[in-house]
Amino acid sequence: MSTKRDYYEILGVSKSATPEEIKKAYRKVAIQFHPDKNQGDKAAEEKFKEAAEAYEVLSSAEKRAQYDRFGHSRPGQGGFQGHDMNMEDIFSQFGDIFGGGSPFDSFFGGGGGGRTRQRKGSNLRIKLKLTLEEIANGAEKKIKVNRLIRAEGVTFKNCTTCGGTGQLRKVVNTMLGQMVSTTTCSSCNGAGQLIDKRPPGVDNSGLVSKEDMITVKIPAGVSDGMQLSMSGKGNEAPGGGIPGDLLILIEEVEDKELKRDGTNLVYDLHISFIDAAMGTSVEVPSIGGKVRIKVEPGTQSGKILRLRGKGLKDINGYGAGDQLIYINVWTPKKLSSEERAKLESLKNSPNFQPHPDANEKGFFERMKEYFG
Repeated sequence: MSTKRDYYEILGVSKSATPEEIKKAYRKVAIQFHPDKNQGDKAAEEKFKEAAEAYEVLSSAEKRAQYDRFGHSRPGQGGFQGHDMNMEDIFSQFGDIFGGGSPFDSFFGGGGGGRTRQRKGSNLRIKLKLTLEEIANGAEKKIKVNRLIRAEGVTFKNCTTCGGTGQLRKVVNTMLGQMVSTTTCSSCNGAGQLIDKRPPGVDNSGLVSKEDMITVKIPAGVSDGMQLSMSGKGNEAPGGGIPGDLLILIEEVEDKELKRDGTNLVYDLHISFIDAAMGTSVEVPSIGGKVRIKVEPGTQSGKILRLRGKGLKDINGYGAGDQLIYINVWTPKKLSSEERAKLESLKNSPNFQPHPDANEKGFFERMKEYFG
C-alpha cells in the first residue's frame, strides 16, 4: 500500500481547486521549504521535493484526472509511486512559474547555494494524423522536424557583466535582515557566456536550424486531442543546457464506416425487412478486416449486436472495448403492383402485426441485451 501523502493535502488545496490556485499553493509551499531557506534541514528538503511532485501531477490536466480516479496507483503505467524528483528536475521544470524577480530568483539564487540552474531549450509542437487502424494497433511514424541544434565552429567568451556566472548578486536589507539578492544577468540571459565568433546562419545563441528525422512510437488507444511528449527531442538549449521536448498532438482521421465511442466502435448495419424476418448472414467491417455475423430471424430494427473485444485497446491497459452493430431495418419506398399485392395478402396475418407493447419493451430489451 502506498505511504505517500495525498497531493491535494501536500499543497493545502481542495480537489476542486483551479489550476491557478494549485500554482499559487505550490509557490507558497516551495518558498516555505526551499533548501536555501532551510539549509541543512533534510525534512524541509523532502517536503520541498514532495510539493514539486504533487505540483507536477496536479498541474497536468491528464495526470490530475488519472490521479483523481486511481490515486497513486495508476494501473498500466507503474502508478505515480517512485516518482520522486531530484533538485535539478525541480529547478529546471518549475522554476519558471515564479517569473522574474521571484523569491527563487532574488532571494534564493534560482537554485541557491551557488547552484547555476541549467537552461532548457524550447519545446516543439507538431500535429500527427492517425487512422482508426493505426489508433487500434499503435503505430510507428517517421517525421521530419526542424530543430534548433548547437552549431559547430562557434566560440564563446565569458560574459564580462556577470563574470561568467550568469547571475548578478547584491546584498538586500529587508525586515528579516540582510539577504542576498540574485538576478539573472541581462547581458547573457543567464548563460554566463557570449558568442565570440559564429559561422553564417547561426543565431545569437549559437544555434542553427536543422531538419531532423525522428521516429515516433504511438501507443494503441490514443484519442483525438491527446498530447504525447518526447523528452529531449525539442530545440537544444544555448550553452549546453537541457533540450526541450517534442509535443505531439493527435488528430484522429474519421473512418468512413466505423464510428468511435470511447473504446467501443459503432457500425450501422442496414438490412431489408425480409432478412430481418427470415434471418441472414452478412459481413461487416471491423479492425483488421471484415467479420461475418449472423442476424437471427425476427430481428427488430434498433437491436444491438455486440462483438466482444473487437473495439479499441484502452490506453491505460484495461483491455479492449467492443464493436457494437446497430441493426437498421430498411423499408422500401417504391413497390411494384405485384409486390404490393403480395404484401396486401400478408397485411392481416397475425405474424405481421406488432406486439402490443413492442415500442415500450423494445428499448429496455435492447439495453438488457447490451449490458448483459
